[in-house]
Amino acid sequence: MKQLLILLSLYTLTNVTIQAQEQKETAPPDYIKTIVFKGSDETRQFPVVRLNENITLSFDDLYADEADYYYKIEHCDYLWNPSDMVKSQYLKGLDNQRITNYQNSVATLQPYTHYELKIPNDQTRLTLSGNYILKIFDSHDELVFSRRFVIYQDAVSVGINLKTSRDLNLFNSQQVVQYTINSNNLNIINPQKELKTVILQNYNWNTSVKNIKPQFISGNQYTYKYDKETAFNGGNEYLYFENKDIRIPTNHIKHVNLKNIYEHHLYTDENRSDKLYTYNPDINGDFRISSLESDNAFQADYAFVHFSIPYSNEFGLNKVYVYGKFNNYGLHEENRLKYNEESGVMETSILLKQGFYNYKYILAEDNKNINLDYFSGNHSETENEYLIIVYYRNFGQNYDSILGIGSGNSTNITR
Repeated sequence: MKQLLILLSLYTLTNVTIQAQEQKETAPPDYIKTIVFKGSDETRQFPVVRLNENITLSFDDLYADEADYYYKIEHCDYLWNPSDMVKSQYLKGLDNQRITNYQNSVATLQPYTHYELKIPNDQTRLTLSGNYILKIFDSHDELVFSRRFVIYQDAVSVGINLKTSRDLNLFNSQQVVQYTINSNNLNIINPQKELKTVILQNYNWNTSVKNIKPQFISGNQYTYKYDKETAFNGGNEYLYFENKDIRIPTNHIKHVNLKNIYEHHLYTDENRSDKLYTYNPDINGDFRISSLESDNAFQADYAFVHFSIPYSNEFGLNKVYVYGKFNNYGLHEENRLKYNEESGVMETSILLKQGFYNYKYILAEDNKNINLDYFSGNHSETENEYLIIVYYRNFGQNYDSILGIGSGNSTNITR
């Protein structure tokens, strides 16, 4: 009997661990490039759309052999654990369908097959709001990559107020997000338990703030007026380059040479951590594909882009990465910089499609101890975009719906 109880306890603990497993986005293999996943609003770095609005995924396969790819969709709770629902509860029609819209590249030195998927489509329509993960599989039913997206209702309104920190030590470096949710005609019985929010800075899930409860409740209005709990480092404006004209040096490109494909060498970037803030318009880490030769996604070419930053003994053996939406803010071997003894710089080269790119350098001791602002510094003046996502689970429901969103920009920050 005692052994049975121990086994049951272990089984329960194992199940709890599995259920609490957050669904991370799966990074693609080396031959899958330029994943663009958006709704109708191009300023958002991943789809945040109302129910029944269109979302579009596109990507390139460098094998250029018109391989078959399939998509599956999974509903998740607000912490990105799989929801306790069968697929028919949130999906009308079928998923696990082949992506049929694809075309081989035209007149490019780097061949590729360009794929595009739109949802909803004739086979697939989503019926509930919430967090979702889109998973792409190959013909062997092996997961190739996955991406998050968000579907919301317009059931609540969200007002955002951005302020500098009241802590004098952080006054010049942090931005504080304060907000109010108005539930309108929706009666929320227990907002402390039923209502949840997530705050994103520049649509980056890596730095999201969760589990913030309303401080003040007045009728159908819920106020979140924290200081420390909802504070973000301001960071700095992103660096950028543009290579729409693949043959000649343009914005921030020092020189171009042609081997099997074009190679673009950027100017060596400087460490900006001790510099005063200078406004420089950016797209908050995002990228846009474009080419002077054509507007078509299957006619833009690829180039090896060389990044570099001076080496310093101060960061020693810690890892340096180039970081942006183009690599989904991930830490991968491809975007890790290596030390070049001859030139005295940290450098790497990444195969990227023609366009306009934001990027920054970050320092990482490991995957948990990451300093996003080591090379760029922190400034409360930095222009950042903030998104509030409002989740709701009524008593008896087995999933988290999204009642609404709110957005604000730090250009409107108050002191």
